[in-house]
Amino acid sequence: MSLPDAFHDIAKRVNNWGRWGADDELGTLNLITDEAVREAAATVRTGRRIPLALPLRRDGVQTGMIPGRIDPLHVMVQINQELFGPGTVACSDDVVTMGLQAATHWDALPHVSHSGRIYNGRPADTVTPHGGAEFSGIDGVRRLVSRGVLLDVARARGTDRLDGGYAVTPEDLDAAEELAGTRVRAGDVVLVRTGQVQFCLAGDRHAYAYPSPGLSIRTPEWFHARDVAAVANDTLTFEVFPPEVEGLWLPVHALHLVEMGMPQGQNWNLEELSTACGEAGRYAFLLAATPEPFTGATGAPVAPVAVL
Repeated sequence: MSLPDAFHDIAKRVNNWGRWGADDELGTLNLITDEAVREAAATVRTGRRIPLALPLRRDGVQTGMIPGRIDPLHVMVQINQELFGPGTVACSDDVVTMGLQAATHWDALPHVSHSGRIYNGRPADTVTPHGGAEFSGIDGVRRLVSRGVLLDVARARGTDRLDGGYAVTPEDLDAAEELAGTRVRAGDVVLVRTGQVQFCLAGDRHAYAYPSPGLSIRTPEWFHARDVAAVANDTLTFEVFPPEVEGLWLPVHALHLVEMGMPQGQNWNLEELSTACGEAGRYAFLLAATPEPFTGATGAPVAPVAVL
């Protein structure tokens, strides 16, 4: 089905094309200023470091639902090989083949397109088979460090895990923000916890994939109003799946990446962070989450760390 009028109405309200100039390729990451990073550093009190990435493993989260997006295939190409002759120092080396969005990752802005366009109105055909993304590739995100805010929607709604197919609304984000005791502000990176990753951690990747809670098509306007720099969550599809509107696939992806120019992340493990934030009674922290700089890629793995 073609994109409905309701989608285009939201798109007009959240559109950031030209906001940072006609040549801009970073989108909302422009909102992470030096001042924002200084304020992020000021949130560190204990120095506790919490990893947020899933392991990169052969039996990872991919089920084959997305063609070509394979879990990591890890092989050894050298094992204790004495490269410079007998008795010299021996080396072991590895090679990995994987989908760049196979596990914990960021989606770059050209990861999706709609109506023949990517972020800032550039043609979608600037993504090519051999060159990848000519504009806004993930390698342009050279440093992603800012204040992170955990919006623990599951906890705010009095549950450990939202039901599959639950659409997280702006009202849910408000409730989680109230629980967090801090207001989301310009330049923040927001992490939305649904609890869905518990299935993955328990080894049930099919239950993890479908049905899944996720963000509603109503939430991009919430993030736009707060000038959020990027959003990530603990699900495979990011947005609610199956979709809210029958036949309307990935509208939140299109609104975030194409219209707003806002990166989004999937498959983040927010369970330990949820516990730590609950124990500390604070949900803001320093977040280091720079993706691997694959040239021209439309997404890349990341091993984020929250520092409390």
